[in-house]
Amino acid sequence: MSRTHPPAARTQNSPPPRLDAMVAALTLIGIIGALTQTLVIPIVPLLPQLLDAKASDTAWAVTATLLCGAVATPVTGRLGDMYGKRRMLLLGICLMLVGSVVCALSDSLPPMIVGRALQGLAAGVVPLGVSIMREVLPAERLPAAMSAMVGSLGVGAALGLPVSAVIVDNFDWHVLFWVSAVLSAVSAGLVVLLVPESRARTGGRFDLTGAAGMALGLVCLLLAVSKGQDWGWGSGTVLSLFAVVVIVLPLWGWFQLRTPQPLVDLRTTARPQILLTNLAALALGLVLFSMNMALPQLLQMPEATGYGLGKSLIVTGLVMAPQGLVMMAVSPYGARITKSKGPKVTLMIGSAIVAVGYLITMVMMSGVWQVIVASCIVATGVGFAYGALPALIMEAVPVSETAAANGLNALMRSIGTTVSSAVAGLILAHMTTDFHGVHIPTENGLRAVLALGVGAGVLTFTFASLIPRRAPTEVPAPAESAAAKAAGAE
Repeated sequence: MSRTHPPAARTQNSPPPRLDAMVAALTLIGIIGALTQTLVIPIVPLLPQLLDAKASDTAWAVTATLLCGAVATPVTGRLGDMYGKRRMLLLGICLMLVGSVVCALSDSLPPMIVGRALQGLAAGVVPLGVSIMREVLPAERLPAAMSAMVGSLGVGAALGLPVSAVIVDNFDWHVLFWVSAVLSAVSAGLVVLLVPESRARTGGRFDLTGAAGMALGLVCLLLAVSKGQDWGWGSGTVLSLFAVVVIVLPLWGWFQLRTPQPLVDLRTTARPQILLTNLAALALGLVLFSMNMALPQLLQMPEATGYGLGKSLIVTGLVMAPQGLVMMAVSPYGARITKSKGPKVTLMIGSAIVAVGYLITMVMMSGVWQVIVASCIVATGVGFAYGALPALIMEAVPVSETAAANGLNALMRSIGTTVSSAVAGLILAHMTTDFHGVHIPTENGLRAVLALGVGAGVLTFTFASLIPRRAPTEVPAPAESAAAKAAGAE
């Protein structure tokens, strides 16, 4: 299927300032969304005493966000295609705002879990933002804008750790969530003022049964994978969750193929370009988490271990921050490759850089500067690859299905990240050494986690190389984007 953009005549002229403001606003919203998700990380070890609960229970403050985000991303994408992408973007941000306020007012575990679950429902902001860009922007602006939007994930995640550490060290922990609430309010204001509503909509009825089946299957799958190590992989609970997955997801697929307006169009998803791009996204989801699992531990381990660098949480956050900034900085270069060679080439280059970067990281672990350099190499590859994924998806789907298709692709990345967390956790749990009565990961254990990143990069490259080449054809949109006209008029 051809890519759909506003007519070529619009692309001859410089984009109006309103479009520049919209791109900047959506990118900032993506940064704020990722930052909000990351702010809680430094206080996770403190939550048992802060909330007077067991550590196994307070872990749900993270798990609830993961599960709700995974379910919400494809659902909000589909609803965005049906009822308006801007509307769903604003709804997600408002839920993030309410969740932040609930967490800020929490002094016990139940409201904290509710607030974090509400924050997780905003996970679809980036796929929705990319989909709005497709409908509004002229063709030559789209690759760079999409790359910046996707790169915002890395910037927000990178800035979240040092910002959170500074706040926790100097203020009451509730301030974290008040900051998140203020940033969410800023995001909502940016949407109202600068983001136009989409006009290409599928209409129809929402597939509530399909959404419920997908939610049940995904929650059971992600819960089993993320909690398998804590509960025991052979425990009755984990095995029961996997059994539900094996039963529910095939039945859900059977239902999706037979319903006239499915939540996920599996026939479209099975096309080689979309299928291989989603598999590449799954593999790419393994990439960034492997680094974020291994390097912070390396940086914070005592120097007396012989391989730890003995740095504080704030220093660790500052060391890890450059990789997110690099992801954003390289996005224009990835966009140039996409415009000249196509997104498939960009994805292949990015995944190759990732694999090489992880190999370099495995031998550059003895100093802070080495960690910074190696992690930035990996981040360069991730920036290229992340920006190529939505471009590949949008080559293969009509504009009216963009948000749902991008949401599914983001879900695949999320599943890859969850699987990476479980595998890395298993590796680090089994490759430990006794350090003054405390079991800590060995140097080889950290390298094994980094080797997982090498494998993920190679796997992503393999999937990317199999994506069929296509010569995109510019055709007019079904109706020239009214949103683009409105943006140009202002």
